[in-house]
This record gives sequence, C-alpha cells and structure tokens, in this order.
Amino acid sequence: MATLGGIRQTGGGSHNSLEIENLARFAVAEHNKKQNALLEFKRVTNVKEQVVAGKMYYITLEAEEGGSGQKKAYEAKVWEKSWMNFKELQDFKPITDDAASS
Repeated sequence: MATLGGIRQTGGGSHNSLEIENLARFAVAEHNKKQNALLEFKRVTNVKEQVVAGKMYYITLEAEEGGSGQKKAYEAKVWEKSWMNFKELQDFKPITDDAASS
C-alpha cells in the first residue's frame, strides 16, 4: 500500500510514456535556459513520483552535451499540477559515479 506523500517507483513501462518523456524534455529545456547549456535529451531511464499539491516527478534521464556523442545521466525533479497547466523544474543535476554506487 502506498504511503500518502511518499515517493514511489512508477510501475511497468510508464517511464516510456509520452507524458513522462514530455516532462523530461521540458526539464532539459528549462535546464538549458537557466544554465545556458546545450544538453540534448536522449531517453528516460527511470521515474519515481510523489503526490504533493499535484505530482513531483523524479526523472532519471540521459542527455548528450552539445553533439559530443557523450551521454550522461541526470536526475530532474519536476513539479506538475496538470489541472492548472503548471509545471516547474525544481532541480536538475548530473548523477555522479559516487551517487550511482550508493
């Protein structure tokens, strides 16, 4: 049974859904605007969600740095209130080898 307000892994192949992919693309675009970066979204590898005032999505994704061919993993935290047509990038950070191994 899910805990209200708790973070939970989304089931099945939902991390490949169009909604999640659109949120991941939004996260990369927002990060690029804020940081004057040139990341290019490649794919979603994992998704967790939390029910808050709306939903908080923790999206693990791969992106490529400006056509370099080198893919890196990032975690994006996106807050969405679909009934208000609201979404906001809360956090976007690279996943380091240290973080991946813990």
